[in-house]
Amino acid sequence: MIKTIIFDFGDVFINLDKEGAMQHALDLFEIDKLSEDLVAINTLYEQGLLSTEEFVTFYTENFPKLSKKEIIEAWNYIICDFPFKRLAFMEQLAKDKKYNLILLSNTNELHIDCIKKQVSFYDDFKSCFKKFYLSHEIKQRKPDSAIFNFVLNENNLKAENCLFIDDTPENTAAAAKLGIHVWNNNPKTEDIIDLFTIKSELF
Repeated sequence: MIKTIIFDFGDVFINLDKEGAMQHALDLFEIDKLSEDLVAINTLYEQGLLSTEEFVTFYTENFPKLSKKEIIEAWNYIICDFPFKRLAFMEQLAKDKKYNLILLSNTNELHIDCIKKQVSFYDDFKSCFKKFYLSHEIKQRKPDSAIFNFVLNENNLKAENCLFIDDTPENTAAAAKLGIHVWNNNPKTEDIIDLFTIKSELF
């Protein structure tokens, strides 16, 4: 029986342009693919192990043709719209009080600051959740098993009573290994508002 629903943020609630953002960055940096160093820096930043100032400085030093503003705009290029119907869905879910609602997202400071500026109802959205975990704040990130164990232990949850929803297969696979029920949603064909129809066998 599902008692707790753990939600990802990007491409579950707020739409992302992952492919477009990657191509935009490659074009801007005039490279064919991200080097291991760049991937490592991005991961450290997302995990909160690097400050925003250190992160942006790394990029401006490695790509001196680009300004700090251009770096930040390229980094936030991925963020798109947040359909209001998804807020309405969460507000009703919170009002019903049938489930313990938790958000667990790999999100960095620049992205969350950008979202706060773009999404007028961000505070209303956040208030729907009992816990709101962002990777850069808790210094852990998916798909590491430690982050799921952290959420389970801190909230005294049983894995078999939890459903975790995420658009990234690696993340849902890691949660499933711990006995957590999962929905690896496809943001192109599925919407979180249809949760109880798509995963009806769990409820």
